[in-house]
Amino acid sequence: MNAHSTSEGSEAYIALGANLGEREHTLYEAITALDEHPGIRVLRCSSLYETEPVGYLDQPSFLNMTVAVSTTLAPEELLVYMLEVESRLGRVRHIPNGPRTIDLDLLWMGAAQLATPDLELPHPRMLERAFVLVPLADIVPNQDPSGLYSIVHTALNSVDGKDGIQLWKTCSWRNDSAPFGS
Repeated sequence: MNAHSTSEGSEAYIALGANLGEREHTLYEAITALDEHPGIRVLRCSSLYETEPVGYLDQPSFLNMTVAVSTTLAPEELLVYMLEVESRLGRVRHIPNGPRTIDLDLLWMGAAQLATPDLELPHPRMLERAFVLVPLADIVPNQDPSGLYSIVHTALNSVDGKDGIQLWKTCSWRNDSAPFGS
């Protein structure tokens, strides 16, 4: 694995989405669950955006956001924990791209390139999804050594669907060590 490392581990980016139940509350529960894992620390969170469904259209609007985390976990271990968080928060998989209480997608982990039956890095569709790119652009630093900043902003200039994304609010999640948003 060739992930960008920080003093506390690799920096990874995770997309979060919810369109059932108390969407905002569930997103914050997921962020808290990520941060409570001893091998994960949430560094930054994007604003929350209300977005139109993609793929399966007969469902409510989503709230989408992204978080940057520092992790000592391997990509596969991080994915397993993300799936546990989804399950804990009531995620069921009946309809592909259908309604869900929570969805967590591992988008990027340094410069790691991985293709297994369970995980592909970078996420194979992240550059085609405005509902991922808009919040990701909020939190990727322009000095990112992995090159993600230029990848995201280049894709954002040409991706369709940006008109279906509305700013919901800034992130108000906080942990004990650092304030986030307002």
